[in-house]
Amino acid sequence: MLSTVLEINADTTSDEPLTTMQSLPGAFLKKLMMANVNARSVKCLTTDQEVSYYGVDNLDTDSDSSDVINPLDLITALFLCSDGFLQQEMVQKMSICQFAVPLLLPNCDTEQITLMLWALRDIVKTFRLSSQVDTKSFIEERIVVSDIPMVSFVRLGESSLSKSNMLNKLLSNPDTFVHGDMDCGDVPRKISDGLVEISWYLPCGKRNIDRFTKPVAFANLRGDIRSFKTQFSFLCQTSAAIYVFSDELEADSEVLKDINTELFLVVNSQRKTFTGDKVTHVIEKKGRNEAAFIKTLQSSVGVVIENCQNKLPIEKMDVIAHQSGILVDEDSDECQSARKMADKITSNITDTIKFKDKQLPLQGQVWKEISQLEKERCRLRKQGDQDIEHYKSSLKKREIKLREKQQSFEMTEAMTNFLIGMSSSEVERSYFIKWMRIYLDNMSRKNLSGLREKYKMLQKKESADKKDITDLDRQISDGSLGLEHFLRELGQLYEAACSLPEDSPQREQMEHLPGLCAQMLLDGFPIELVDGDASNIPLKWISAVLTRLHNLVDSNSKIRVVTVLGVQSTGKSTLLNTMFGVQFAVSSGRCTRGAFMLLIKVNKDLKQELKCDFIMVIDTEGLKSPELAQLDHSYEHDNELATLVIGLSDVTIINMSMENSTEMKDILQIVVHAFIRMKEVGKKPICHFVHQNVSDMSAHDNNMRDRKKLLEQLNEMTQAAARMEKKENITKFTDVMDYDPDTSSCYIPGLWHGTPPMAPVNAGYSEAVYDFKKSLMKDFRICPKNDDLTHFMKWTQSLWESVKFENFIFSFKNSLVADAYARLCSEYNGWEWAFQKNMYNWMIGAETNISNFGMTVLNHQITIRDVLKDLMREASKKLAEGEKEIQDNLVKYFEKQDGHVNLVEKYREGFVSSAKTLRRETENTISNTLHGAVEIKEGMAQLDDIKSSQANTMEKMVLSLLQTCRENKSDLSEQVLIKEFERMWKKTLSDIKFRGLTRRKVAQDAFSILQDHLSTRSGHIQSLLVGNSLVDCGKNPFVVESGDWWQKTKDIMRFWERDYRKKAQDFCNDIITQCQEFITQKVKNKTDYHDTYIKELLEIIDQTLQQNKKRKVSEECEIKLKLHICGRAARTFQKKHDDLIAVNDPRKCLEQSKNKYLTDFIDLFHNRDQGLKKAEEFTKLLQPAVQDYVTKMIGSDVVDEVKMGKGSEDYSTNGAFQFSILKQLLTDGEYKKYREYINHYERFVKNWLFDQIVQQLSKNRSLEKLEKKHLSEIVKIITDTISNIRKSHSTIKDINTFIQNICSALGKKLVFPKDGLDLIMTLNYSENTEQFADYLTDYVREMEVSLVAEYNKGGDIKERLRSLPFKPQDKMFTSLFGCGEVCPFCSASCEAGEGTFHPYKDYRKYYPDWIITGDSSMEASDYWKYVMATFNETIAKDTHALPADIPEDWKALTSDDAMKSLKGSFNMKD
Repeated sequence: MLSTVLEINADTTSDEPLTTMQSLPGAFLKKLMMANVNARSVKCLTTDQEVSYYGVDNLDTDSDSSDVINPLDLITALFLCSDGFLQQEMVQKMSICQFAVPLLLPNCDTEQITLMLWALRDIVKTFRLSSQVDTKSFIEERIVVSDIPMVSFVRLGESSLSKSNMLNKLLSNPDTFVHGDMDCGDVPRKISDGLVEISWYLPCGKRNIDRFTKPVAFANLRGDIRSFKTQFSFLCQTSAAIYVFSDELEADSEVLKDINTELFLVVNSQRKTFTGDKVTHVIEKKGRNEAAFIKTLQSSVGVVIENCQNKLPIEKMDVIAHQSGILVDEDSDECQSARKMADKITSNITDTIKFKDKQLPLQGQVWKEISQLEKERCRLRKQGDQDIEHYKSSLKKREIKLREKQQSFEMTEAMTNFLIGMSSSEVERSYFIKWMRIYLDNMSRKNLSGLREKYKMLQKKESADKKDITDLDRQISDGSLGLEHFLRELGQLYEAACSLPEDSPQREQMEHLPGLCAQMLLDGFPIELVDGDASNIPLKWISAVLTRLHNLVDSNSKIRVVTVLGVQSTGKSTLLNTMFGVQFAVSSGRCTRGAFMLLIKVNKDLKQELKCDFIMVIDTEGLKSPELAQLDHSYEHDNELATLVIGLSDVTIINMSMENSTEMKDILQIVVHAFIRMKEVGKKPICHFVHQNVSDMSAHDNNMRDRKKLLEQLNEMTQAAARMEKKENITKFTDVMDYDPDTSSCYIPGLWHGTPPMAPVNAGYSEAVYDFKKSLMKDFRICPKNDDLTHFMKWTQSLWESVKFENFIFSFKNSLVADAYARLCSEYNGWEWAFQKNMYNWMIGAETNISNFGMTVLNHQITIRDVLKDLMREASKKLAEGEKEIQDNLVKYFEKQDGHVNLVEKYREGFVSSAKTLRRETENTISNTLHGAVEIKEGMAQLDDIKSSQANTMEKMVLSLLQTCRENKSDLSEQVLIKEFERMWKKTLSDIKFRGLTRRKVAQDAFSILQDHLSTRSGHIQSLLVGNSLVDCGKNPFVVESGDWWQKTKDIMRFWERDYRKKAQDFCNDIITQCQEFITQKVKNKTDYHDTYIKELLEIIDQTLQQNKKRKVSEECEIKLKLHICGRAARTFQKKHDDLIAVNDPRKCLEQSKNKYLTDFIDLFHNRDQGLKKAEEFTKLLQPAVQDYVTKMIGSDVVDEVKMGKGSEDYSTNGAFQFSILKQLLTDGEYKKYREYINHYERFVKNWLFDQIVQQLSKNRSLEKLEKKHLSEIVKIITDTISNIRKSHSTIKDINTFIQNICSALGKKLVFPKDGLDLIMTLNYSENTEQFADYLTDYVREMEVSLVAEYNKGGDIKERLRSLPFKPQDKMFTSLFGCGEVCPFCSASCEAGEGTFHPYKDYRKYYPDWIITGDSSMEASDYWKYVMATFNETIAKDTHALPADIPEDWKALTSDDAMKSLKGSFNMKD
């Protein structure tokens, strides 16, 4: 089968020597499919080796005949084993190589003969009669229908003259017919005797070159005519003359009887005089040399064809074949049935233009108008002063009407018959497609070949009127009718049906159409990708075809794409046909328009190596020279086409003809533009420049000057293109792609060896193309991309959309780029969160360690500042390790060959920078947190010292009393002990000089901090603080006054002022709310007020203002806002400070501990063991610390739960997050939620996130599970610590030491209150540590049970989440936060206005270095159109405005349309 032969396999580019007979057919076909004139010279290696091994003496030794085969036997065997389509392709390639081809094929097994009419039917020959020289016209037609006389050469008996040699010399080609002097030509034939070959001599119109002035066919019968009477009889009836080669002709020879054609006897020397009725001419070589003898033969044949009346086309020989008992290959039922159907469609076509209008109505002017409307909707060139959305709406309506017009057409007779033909069996369908191509090509050739020749002539004339060329081009386009027009009509039938409702019967009838075309692609036929007439891609149709094809091959559809671009008529199609053995249209009657794609299967053994199942070959129409292109605006079309095919390809071939090099320079600019655009989206196709018709192939180095010149031109074009694309950083071609002048340039000699039409293919051409093909296979192996048809389809859709919008530097609109970027973002977000979580947990431990300083660090030489330094060093090390891990992950990610990483390569540096920024920001957070913790700890030191001093005093007094009581009386009653204790207590309290904390004036301190904060600002700003007191600030609601927002309003309309002031008020209110949350959080802490609180507040305000630069707040407003917030904070913190002083009054604290001192005193007096009591007291101290630990640790786990649980994909990337919010808004359908989303985005999103977290954690009691998990975790740590301390008896002397060791071990996990711990340590002298450890372990277990019960109760999940110090919603918001409302181009705030409005189009007056390219593709999505249309009236009332003038098509949108649009915008799959 043809598809098997064309399949890419291990032998495709293998140069392994042939060692077995079985390898010969494959080697022959491989060379033949690449039109290699040496194809018939294939043979096994051993026959050559014998010469080199045995030397000259053994040259005459008969070689083993078992490993040699006559080329004719090989060809005959291959034809007998091939189906009709492979036979046709073989004949086509043999004809190009000027090989003789089979006319009658014998089968020695069945003894049947076949006329190879179908096999010959695809041969098209071009020639020129001498009478046509002046007009430069020519004849081009299928050889089987040509009225060309045939002359047959046969042999009777033995002949000393080589018939085939004589024929070759007559044809002026030494190797047309296989002869004895060729490789293996002398090997005895085994199966090819009886074969009749045919070849043609076709004149070029030049008398000094032409052997014959008219075309003539030469048939050659292999073997003695006495053995092959049927063949001889057939030739006698179909030939103008028979030339019989014989040395032993007998007068009464039976075989020569009943012959009605002219007979010529050709002999070496006439041994006897011969006369007979049949033989009228004898041509004798005698003593003449070969040249003279050939002249005689030539003259004889010339006379025959001049006088010939019997010109029987091959097509009509089938009648004689049937009469002679010869089979005809076209007689199969499938072939005849397909022919009848094709004939039924094409036979009545007399006027191509009328036929297309009536029978193919959907693709005519209607389709062209739809294509123009699609582009106009994107480019808006004719908008004028119309409102943009109304203009777009009107275009949409026109498109709908045109689609309705298409839908109104009934299925025409021609298309009905075409569908019947396409729906037949696999073999019949292939015949049908071939017959259609044959008939349509014949018609086009008849109608257009003259026009095309005239077109070429005009192009060459410098003085030609360019309008004449344009008119000719239009005539050619209108008069063209090919298979692609029928397939195009199928596409339009399908696309028109797609605009109908899904349940429409008409639409359902068209659902099977893409499958027919998909099967056609799979069978190896090319289909149209870009409609060259409409300059458009029917995306729905192409997508459906590729989807069906993807399903047909069970999703095994990975492809590599190779495309070719070049000037018109430079042999692009021929290059592809030679390289891959395929058949793109190359004749003058049919010329490629648009772009066609064709699939070549990859053998299963090579799939893994090439990483693909198919190679897709895309052939394109020739690009026009700019001066011609300007006439019909096709320069734009060429630009679009080049961008598209380069964007689609893995390997791009730029085809350059040496005679068109000046024109090619202009074309290069288009190509370079396309490469720059692809670089910007991360796609770097491999590029090869193929220089055709290179005359001097003697050395690669000879072309070094040309390569250098080409590179200079490419650099020049690159600079020009880069300026147009606003990419000044690109200065040379190698900036755009990896290009090596030595390896990326291929030089191919001219196609023909001699003067056509009798010239064979140049052997150098085929070999050079083969070498180029090998380099392509190497390219395929290293291509990073590994896409299937579905990805190719998506890429095509996105790329074409961008081309239509002229938005070549497109960002994330491309679905594949979006997928790749989303995957990278998702991965990076995971690494980022792992880093943040790790550092958060470390920071909690470090903060806890600082809080426990003085209790866990017993070395008094170490200060808390020393601990801070050590912790910051440790933090720096951990941060560096964390950042390195992220950077390493990025490197590994981009080393992968999957996930389309090449498409997001340009964003790599952005992620590298993000990792550095993340490390820097985390370092700042840790530093601020730990420094704040140290300052707070230092601030509490005075209070701790007072409490410790008093505790020590009281402990001494209790011990003194204890000693006194023991010395005086040994058996005092408890009442007496209590009485003695009361007396001592009163005396001690009266002796202690209690001094509490000094009350701070928070408002004054905060005002000083605010002054320092603003000290670097202007004098005017500092003057705004004068006369203000924080005591009075913030008591009334904050109000933005007009002067606060815009300093100049006199030239601004009042409603503008009101609108902006409202936005400013909302913004300031949001800042106040954010700061109030911070204040509330700080109040909950049990520590005293610290100056860092005010500093943090001011930092929050500054950060928010910085992130929202677009909302330009005046300095006056900023100062008033800070005074307002600091005033509110000062009053709240003053109360917190006063409450803490009251709660920590030294006398009150001491009195609260009176009972504990008393019980300890009595226990010590009676020598009771304190282990149980101390264990209970210590456990009571542990419990709040454990609860605090769980609360701190749970926040990050909540984030994990949401990010990894059900619905986690909603939080994987910013895009997915935005999609889920907008989807929920659409589902809810409430205007107030949209208003909140738009006006208070951060607040809305945080609340939405909080609600989602609550929902997620409410399922399966997830929060309780997390609480119990961390409880279990810390309890195990505590019990393990107790167990470990018990084992080290040597260092543990008493319970105090035991507790001290526990605190040291847990110092990074739990925060121990110093006063509570000191109280436990007081009067604690028990040495029974073992018993204490048992008691403590039991109490800890009881505590766990108690807390589990408490957690199981649940309670208000929202309150529990709000109480967490780590706010999950805030952390998730930070990582998923969208834009910060700054300049979308450079993040700079607008400072040009100075309070005055300026037209946005005049931005370059104020920022001359800004170049903002408009993006017309940013059209309103159906989602927001639907929202606007739905809430139009509500919005108008809410904003005190009139309802918007909304286009009608917006009002027709449904929520389903909005959801579909939303999914498209965010590239979400169903």
